[in-house]
Amino acid sequence: MIHQYRMGGLNIVLDTCSGSIHLVDDETYELISIFEAVPREEAVAQVAGKYAQPPREVEEIYDALLSLKEAGKLFTPDRFAPMAGTLKAKTGGVVKALCFHVAHSCNLNCSYCFASQGKYHGERALMSFEVGKQALEFLIAHSGSRKNLEVDFFGGEPLMNFGVVKELVAYARGREKETGKRFRFTLTTNGMLIDDEVIDFANREMHNVVLSLDGRKEVHDRFRVDYAGKGSWERIVPKFQKLVAARGKKSYYMRGTFTHQNPDFLKDIQTMLDLGFTELSMEPVVCAPGDPMALTEEDLPIVLQQYEDLAALMLQRRREGRPFTFYHYMIDLKGGPCIYKRISGCGSGTEYLAVTPWGDLYPCHQFVGEERFRLGDIWSGVTNTAVRSEFAACNVYARPECADCWAKLYCAGGCAANAYHASGKIQGIYPYGCELFKKRMECAIYLEAAKAAEQP
Repeated sequence: MIHQYRMGGLNIVLDTCSGSIHLVDDETYELISIFEAVPREEAVAQVAGKYAQPPREVEEIYDALLSLKEAGKLFTPDRFAPMAGTLKAKTGGVVKALCFHVAHSCNLNCSYCFASQGKYHGERALMSFEVGKQALEFLIAHSGSRKNLEVDFFGGEPLMNFGVVKELVAYARGREKETGKRFRFTLTTNGMLIDDEVIDFANREMHNVVLSLDGRKEVHDRFRVDYAGKGSWERIVPKFQKLVAARGKKSYYMRGTFTHQNPDFLKDIQTMLDLGFTELSMEPVVCAPGDPMALTEEDLPIVLQQYEDLAALMLQRRREGRPFTFYHYMIDLKGGPCIYKRISGCGSGTEYLAVTPWGDLYPCHQFVGEERFRLGDIWSGVTNTAVRSEFAACNVYARPECADCWAKLYCAGGCAANAYHASGKIQGIYPYGCELFKKRMECAIYLEAAKAAEQP
């Protein structure tokens, strides 16, 4: 399967199943587009006539394309489908990551919050140390031979339960020495409760910190308000700046959300850059169709153009020696991910689970509170084996809509939660999200291609 597109003056050809990327001239780009559909002599004559080239030179291009095909770098057949149903089975129920819902409560009242202001359609609650301790033991016990384990402190607002977060990290560090496991922690926060103690702790113990900021003050304060209706931008930005300045080279992300109100989200990214932040992410809103915040078909061309303009800005700043990172444009064209990840995706419901303040287990944070998806608890383990099996069978080849999509081995079928909320089944798709993802991949590949094109 071949995907061809033009961006930034480059002709880019992607061979889906080998992962090969080719930068080509106009004649080669044209010839590739008809290579498998038109007989050789006709194809050569068509390209030679269109570009006023001697047929002999086009014949040489054709032969080069044949060599690439024989080398498995162009028009590569899909050999991965037969293994799709067996890869997850080989993990044997191993869990490598837990999302700790340490607080089903929040000190902000964001109207677009998919978690119902932290309550997840239930009651407000804080996780106790005992529940968190048992969740860590569950993770250790079900991690098999894996040494590196991941814990995300999530909410609601996890800093509303900061004392327990500190206790759990200390407990896990002690268990590292006893079990040979290594924990990597992530904290996601709206910033309202950040102080010097939080900054010191996060920068010492957290492998990554995710900071919620929607960009422009007027955009951020439209939705991210406290219970008095007051915006939070002016209160959190100085705290974020202080935390990031003290963080050094450790990972962090400014995570924004764009909605129907700000499809021109590049202006929000520019605001983040102006504030001194360089590790950035902007996510499309997750909400019900018809919600006033939901992205519409009229927004789509605007958003797609924003992604292209963002790539151009990143390229410009890289050339100026002022690079920044955009989460969705991080791509390794040489070393990964492995074919297991390309087929199976994030591992929600199998390798990755969410645990509530009460110790219930769900496939991921976006399913918490939906009783059908409750998997079990941290004491008894996964008892709802039917749902676990449903997630184990969830891969890109289980989605008929993905069969002819050039991006399928980059998205692995996409987010199961988004698919469920859009189609009613985890093995469905979220068509709008598909369009956004494909554009992001085109831009990510373009940035790497542009870097390669600038090499001596």
